Amino acid sequence: MGDDTDGGSYTLLFELAEAARIGVGALGSHAFDAGWYAYTGSALGTGGFARIDRHERVAAGDHDVRHWHVDYLGGHPAATLRGVETAVGRDVECAVARRLGDGPVSGFGASDCACESHLAYRPSEARLRDAVSDAYARVGEE
Repeated sequence: MGDDTDGGSYTLLFELAEAARIGVGALGSHAFDAGWYAYTGSALGTGGFARIDRHERVAAGDHDVRHWHVDYLGGHPAATLRGVETAVGRDVECAVARRLGDGPVSGFGASDCACESHLAYRPSEARLRDAVSDAYARVGEE
């Protein structure tokens, strides 16, 4: 992935082992189906990809502060962080999120852009991983 101070875009892959109702900060409470979720974010600011380390600590239960929408999903007991895809030095956050399609929660991770959502859902791991790989490959061609 590179040095933690490198920046770029990233997608976190979560497995939700069972359906759950999760409060997502100001977005309120939402029903999440069991399955696989991809959250796409930006790490272009201070600290770069160190932001991913923070998301990993939240998902592991080692950090309780909920600052971003993804913290509510990642910090839920039924959710497990299963992977990360990165694009070092590239601002492709919105392009990847759009390619993955609108997610189950309008506005999720998209409070600072015009995207519908930065959270995508697929019922299976293979379908999600294929979609994420395809999205990053296609934005690499643009």
